[in-house]
Amino acid sequence: MIFDQKIYGDITVLDLLISIGVFIIVIIITNRISVYIRRAFKEKMTKDHLELIVKIVTYTIMIIVVLSILGNLGLNPSGLLVAGGVAGLVVGFASQSLFSNLISGLFLIVERPIKIGDQVEINDIRGFVEDIRIISTTLRTYDGLYVRIPNQLVFTTSVINFVSNIVRRVTYVVGIRYSDDADRAIEIIKYVADQEALALKNPVPRAFVDNFGDNSVNINVWIWAPASVYYELKMKLLLEIKKALEAEGIEIAFPQRVVWFGKELENEEEVR
Repeated sequence: MIFDQKIYGDITVLDLLISIGVFIIVIIITNRISVYIRRAFKEKMTKDHLELIVKIVTYTIMIIVVLSILGNLGLNPSGLLVAGGVAGLVVGFASQSLFSNLISGLFLIVERPIKIGDQVEINDIRGFVEDIRIISTTLRTYDGLYVRIPNQLVFTTSVINFVSNIVRRVTYVVGIRYSDDADRAIEIIKYVADQEALALKNPVPRAFVDNFGDNSVNINVWIWAPASVYYELKMKLLLEIKKALEAEGIEIAFPQRVVWFGKELENEEEVR
């Protein structure tokens, strides 16, 4: 019978079909377990912690099942990586990269420098962390694009987490005309910051003359805010500061140039 035919060593077609069937059943059961865990603990822990537990359970079950199936088939998992000549070399290189991403993923899960939902910058890519898998991390950029980054790159490159700290500093450079009152401008900016409910009172908002530019007196503005409302506050306050300054007759400076014409200089000399 066809089921009794041997395809590799003592492995028959029936053994292979049974192993595939067992693997499929385990996948279905694992998915059911994941759904149950999510429903049972949805209200008891954060999404990030819940997904971490689901991944640990899922990968543990799958690894145990795969190793058990290979053992029942009489295959040595370590020997598969080097068997087959050229094919073995290809598998070896692929496995090396896969293993690096796997180990990096485990370290990311343990160290947790980023969490699902965080706003981060990884390898010059900015966006929201959508998922942290065992092999790769997925970001959703501010433009709505999904980017998959290998965990080895995430683990070995610099990662900027914009919301890891509970507060962030909003920074502006407001340039006013040299003819305007800088002290009055600073008072107005501080007043606007004090009236904003989302701006923190400690650390206190600061405004000070930082330097004299080519066309303006530059005032640095530092306002601290909760990281969760950073962008909302940054966009809102800048417009409010502009309106408040203009209401007091203080204008935002713009580039200016004074041009002298040679003919006018000659006329002035003749008049003298």
